[in-house]
Amino acid sequence: MRLPQARLDQVLDRFHQVEARMGAATDGAEIVRLSKEHAELKPVADAVQALARARAEVEDLKAMAADPEMAVLAADELDALIERLPELEREVALLLAPRDADENASAVLEVRAGTGGDEAALFAGDLFRMYSRYASTRGWRVEIDSATEGDAGGFKEIIATVSGEGVFGRLKFESGVHRVQRVPTTEAGGRIHTSAATVAVLPEVEDVEIEILDKDIRIDTFRASGSGGQHVNKTDSAVRITHLPTGIVATSSEKSQHVNRDKAMKNLRIRLYDMQRQAKDAARSDARKSQVGSGDRSERIRTYNFPQGRVTDHRIGLTLHSLPQILEGDLAPLLDALIAEDQAARLADLEAEFA
Repeated sequence: MRLPQARLDQVLDRFHQVEARMGAATDGAEIVRLSKEHAELKPVADAVQALARARAEVEDLKAMAADPEMAVLAADELDALIERLPELEREVALLLAPRDADENASAVLEVRAGTGGDEAALFAGDLFRMYSRYASTRGWRVEIDSATEGDAGGFKEIIATVSGEGVFGRLKFESGVHRVQRVPTTEAGGRIHTSAATVAVLPEVEDVEIEILDKDIRIDTFRASGSGGQHVNKTDSAVRITHLPTGIVATSSEKSQHVNRDKAMKNLRIRLYDMQRQAKDAARSDARKSQVGSGDRSERIRTYNFPQGRVTDHRIGLTLHSLPQILEGDLAPLLDALIAEDQAARLADLEAEFA
C-alpha cells in the first residue's frame, strides 16, 4: 500500500504541535490530555519518520547507482532497502488504520456454563484455568471478583478482572460461545457429549463517564457462597446492583459491604460502557461482515474436540491439533491468527479510505 504523503505529513504535524504545546501547558488536566495523545502519536510518528528516512535513502542509492564507480557498492544496499520498504509501509499503515480505543486496557473476564449441566460447569472451569495460565505467561494479574461453583466442580459462573498492558486487545476475540465435545467422567457408556460455555471480555476503562441515577438502580445484599465467597458465608455482605432500565446486574463478594458497593458500581459502569461499545460494533459489522472482533456473544466461535485432540475457530476456519497445550494456556497461535485477520480487515478499510 502506497500511503499518501499528505496523510503522513498530517501525522507528523500533529505530533510536533502536541510536543510544542506540552512544553507550554500549565493546566494539569491539559497536560494529562496532551501526554496521553503524545504517547499515542509517538509510535506512529517514529514509524513515519523511519519510512521517510528509508524512502530518502532509496533515492540516494539510486543516484549512487547511476555512477559507474559507485554502482556495485550501491546495488546490494538498494536491493535490501527496496525489499524492506513494504514492511515499513505496512507498519505505518497498521498504526494509521482504525483501531480499538480500548486496545491497551485491562479487562473483565466472564465465563458462564451454558447448555450441558455439570459438564458445562466443568468446561467453564477448564476455560477459566486456560485464561489464567495464559495471563500468567503474559505477566498479567487475575483477580476473581465473584464465582459460583458447579455441583460437580468447575463454575456455573466466574467473573474476574485481568490487569495488565494490552489485555483487552488480545482477549477481546474470546467473546462468544465455546463448545466442547468429550466423554464426561460420569458417562459409563463412553458416549461423546456436547456442551458449551459463554465467554465475555469487557474493557476495564479508567474514568468511564457513564451517568447512573439513583432511581435507576436497585441494591440488594445477599450471602455469598462458593469460591471467592467462603469468607462471607455468615454475613450478608455481598452486593448485587441491578440497573433497572437495562436489566444489567453487577455483583461483588468481598469481605466489606462498603468495598462491594464501590466495586459493583464500577462493574456496572463497565457493563453499561460495554453495551455502548456493542452497539457501535454492530453498526461497524453491518458495514464489514468479515469483522472478527465485534462480539456477537451468542455466536459459536470455537469447538474443543477431545477425542480428536483438536481446536477449531469457526470465524477464521483455523484448526489446531494441539488441544492439551491450548488448555494449558498456549493461546498465542489462536490469538495471533485472529489478530492477523483483524489487521488485514483494518488495512482493507484503510486502503478503501485512500482509494
